[in-house]
Amino acid sequence: MENTHLLVSVLCCTYNHESYIAQCLDGFLMQKTDFLFEVLVYDDASTDNAPAIIREYERKYPLIIKPIYQTENQYSKGVKIDLVYNHSRVKGKYVAFCEGDDYWTDPYKLQKQVDFLENHSEYAICSHRYKQYFQKEGRMNAEIYPVRISDGMSFDLSFLIRGGWLFQPLSVMFRRSALELEEYSKYEIHIDVVWLYSILKRGKGYCMPDVMGVYRIHDAGVWSSLNLNHQRIFSLRARKAIYDLEKTDEAALFILAQFSRPMGRLQGFKECSLFVRITKILIIHFGYCFMMRTWFDRFFLNKKLCVDEFYQIEDFCKKNKGR
Repeated sequence: MENTHLLVSVLCCTYNHESYIAQCLDGFLMQKTDFLFEVLVYDDASTDNAPAIIREYERKYPLIIKPIYQTENQYSKGVKIDLVYNHSRVKGKYVAFCEGDDYWTDPYKLQKQVDFLENHSEYAICSHRYKQYFQKEGRMNAEIYPVRISDGMSFDLSFLIRGGWLFQPLSVMFRRSALELEEYSKYEIHIDVVWLYSILKRGKGYCMPDVMGVYRIHDAGVWSSLNLNHQRIFSLRARKAIYDLEKTDEAALFILAQFSRPMGRLQGFKECSLFVRITKILIIHFGYCFMMRTWFDRFFLNKKLCVDEFYQIEDFCKKNKGR
């Protein structure tokens, strides 16, 4: 029986995606569901032909495609776009993402994820596997991500804290009720790792084995255009933003998981003030000797913590809580 209530809100941010946005919107419109869904498109003052393309889709599908067209770029002004313009419009019980340069490939993607979440109330979020497309080379990567998840996998906040990553935004659907917007708005930085952390505090996650989308890597991508060092610095800042609000052992461990990853020494010196602040946080939670060893391993041996060490640190935190 068809559900006449709007059940899913799809958030789609785009900027200068004229070469990709039609494929992205077509991926939404091909969805076969027994419920209604809406697509909340946000164009951040694109200077190419993307707004004209979106307007044509809006004209043809006004009940599904619901855009906002900016005349001035808000991201460059530091506006929290997802809070101000996206989440504030959501009407669905569930929220899905897909940036304007990515796209979905399975017409039953939304139906599969809704069915899973409807039947598993203990789960707050659901993702799936995806492929990567290298735009510059014009080729699809043969590998499927995340790797070694052919049978699906449950995960929780502890998995994310230890550095586990099973997502791209295009693969995610979560319960609207699992993201507390009042709390989320207090974080200084709003990127995927922050809202994932916030959601997983309220329920488990599940990565489906189905391959249902494509993540496009290109020179103008907000994330994929950054080199590895800059990505890690940005991720560190996001984790520090979580800690600044929560100040828990778990939030400190989340910083440590990223801080322990190898990084170019030059980049480390450029971000010296950030690293000093983070080191002070980690000394408070894990001790001076441990942090000195971590610094040595990181900058001189180019090593990162292994999984067993993270479990040991988690046990250490739990014992301290029990005292």
